Amino acid sequence: MWRNIASNLFTLLIVALVVVAGMLAWAQREYTGPGPLAEPICFRVERGDSFRKVSEALAGQGAVTSAFILRVGADYADKIDDLKFGSYLIRPEASMAEIVDILSSGQSTCGTEVNFRIGVTALDVILRELDPATDRYVEVVRFDPVEEAAPPDYVAVAERPDVRFRVTVAEGTTVWQVVEGLKRAEFLTGVIEDLPAEGTLAPDSYELRRGDDRNEVIADMQDRQDRVLARAWAERVDGLPYETPEEALVMASLIEKETGVAEERGLIAGVFVNRLRAGMRLQTDPAVIYGVTRGQGVLGRGLRQSELRRETPWNTYVIEGLPPTPIANPGRASIVAALDPEATDYLFFVADGTGGHAFAETLQQHNANVAQWRRIEAEQGGN
Repeated sequence: MWRNIASNLFTLLIVALVVVAGMLAWAQREYTGPGPLAEPICFRVERGDSFRKVSEALAGQGAVTSAFILRVGADYADKIDDLKFGSYLIRPEASMAEIVDILSSGQSTCGTEVNFRIGVTALDVILRELDPATDRYVEVVRFDPVEEAAPPDYVAVAERPDVRFRVTVAEGTTVWQVVEGLKRAEFLTGVIEDLPAEGTLAPDSYELRRGDDRNEVIADMQDRQDRVLARAWAERVDGLPYETPEEALVMASLIEKETGVAEERGLIAGVFVNRLRAGMRLQTDPAVIYGVTRGQGVLGRGLRQSELRRETPWNTYVIEGLPPTPIANPGRASIVAALDPEATDYLFFVADGTGGHAFAETLQQHNANVAQWRRIEAEQGGN
């Protein structure tokens, strides 16, 4: 009798273990397998939210099948206490395991972003929201911090703790323009006492946080530019008519300011290199303009004949060789072009009316191109 009872109990135990194992296997599949979400969502975790509250909210939005399994799985993965506030993009069919990793990463992937853009001619601030359905940012507010007060819609949102901030610096800006722009970025702290050396700030996009120090931002920009220049210098071609990375940076800045057409950078570099090798003056207007403005803003008019004749360290119609400093912050492409110029026989170029340039090997050809440009200018001025 006792033997039969023991046998039955043992059988029941085995059945129970099989059931438990099956349930655990099912729960694991639920935790690691594709989730039920059909459309992407932007899920916001508030500061101080408990994992229970978050798990139930996710279940309520159809992102997970079970708030309980999500909590158990997070606990088993030792991530239940790693929840970070922020706004997170959860894609269709994201598994519970993937969702836990996303919410514990601290890297907000959707929600609100403020992009403070420092351009050659203007500043602007853009507040935008990620649309989960299209995975694209939608502009909400745009304003000029120089001419306008921050709109109420911006002020109401920009103070939220999970808003991401970005400073984008355009190629061809001067250090003065960058510093003046950073001064107007209200989300930054710290006072910049001295201007960095011209050309040493990398045009790039910088992800920041509210309260970051302006001097640390400047240091990051300098470090990036140093690394770009060092790599390009190490990979430079032989026989260039400049001997130091600093001279290459000067050349890169001239290239940057001469053309906005990416495909022309190498050719412009080739022309400048040819002129230096031939002992010809560079005669580049952007350098002359820098001698007038010292990089503090845009000239906003054509150069006067008196300015073309005036001797300044940057007047390449008067001085021999390169100017003593860069005239702007060149981007990576212009730095690479300066150190790997396109082989060409061209010695001259002038605007062609399309945004690019007409190139010439001889002065006669160049004069014909200049005459054509003058006719285009006259036609444009008459319209």
